[in-house]
Amino acid sequence: MLTFLLKRLFQMIVVMFVISLIAFSIQDNLGDPLRELVGQSVSEEVRQQMRTELGLNDPFMVKYSRFVGNALHGDFGTSYFYKKPTLEVIFEKLPATLELVFCASIIIIGFSIPMGVYSAIKPRAFLSRLVMGVSIIGISVPVFLTAILLMYVFSIELGWLPAYGRGELTSPLGWQSGLFNWQGFRNLILPSVALSSIMLPLFIRLVRSEMLEQLSSEYVKFGWAKGLNKYRIWFIHALKNTLLPLITVGGVQIGTMVAYTILTETVFQWPGIGLLFLDAINRVDTPLITTYVIFVGFIFVVTNTVVDLIYGLINPTVNLAAKG
Repeated sequence: MLTFLLKRLFQMIVVMFVISLIAFSIQDNLGDPLRELVGQSVSEEVRQQMRTELGLNDPFMVKYSRFVGNALHGDFGTSYFYKKPTLEVIFEKLPATLELVFCASIIIIGFSIPMGVYSAIKPRAFLSRLVMGVSIIGISVPVFLTAILLMYVFSIELGWLPAYGRGELTSPLGWQSGLFNWQGFRNLILPSVALSSIMLPLFIRLVRSEMLEQLSSEYVKFGWAKGLNKYRIWFIHALKNTLLPLITVGGVQIGTMVAYTILTETVFQWPGIGLLFLDAINRVDTPLITTYVIFVGFIFVVTNTVVDLIYGLINPTVNLAAKG
């Protein structure tokens, strides 16, 4: 375990270095941040003076070295628009995104496992065919189209649910959330369903294929031969082994949803880091853009490591040192 952690720590450092280099490299191609800061009425002399003060005229390696040095001390720069440290801005918006990802994950887990298991146990049933057919459609439809359709049906036509925003927020546990009151929860429903539509069809098909593989394995056949109860075979033996690869793939994919929130948050005007990122691009807020890319990359790296650790704890036969 210690060897695995040391290898992963070294890999994380290398990966984060590459991500930071790529993120910092693209910021010069996003436009001129002074255009958003001072507008068109400022003279060229003043513009050049400001560019010098901000360090925008420095060579790339000078700017990158300065950025890395400051980042190692926890300073990723100051947002041009918010006039605050970029990490502080991201952490202010992060709870909204995590809340959305959490609710979408609950939907994915709550529906994919029973649907996938049922489709594997009774593959020829009408409901199984319907589930698999809908899952194919779900994989093909982009999330923004699903979000717009949900908004049109349930907000505009039926008027059942709010179309945008987080609604009323309360903070009984120390952070503001819409999970603890009905109005805030209503605002969560449509964005959560839209975001879950990205992964739910994939998870259903993954559970079904893994369950089918387990049901055709020798130990399940041996269980049938011993006369074990069918529910014990299905839900104790087969399902338990089905969940092992699901943890590996599912954990990484759920972490991926943090990046996928961009389109969902844009459609529903959800004030999370995805919407913040798009606004930063429109404003050419390069320090905030760079920090966002590095932050999301860090989430990917940490999620992969945690998933591998959990998988190793659940399945002791996995050699983590060799895997790392």
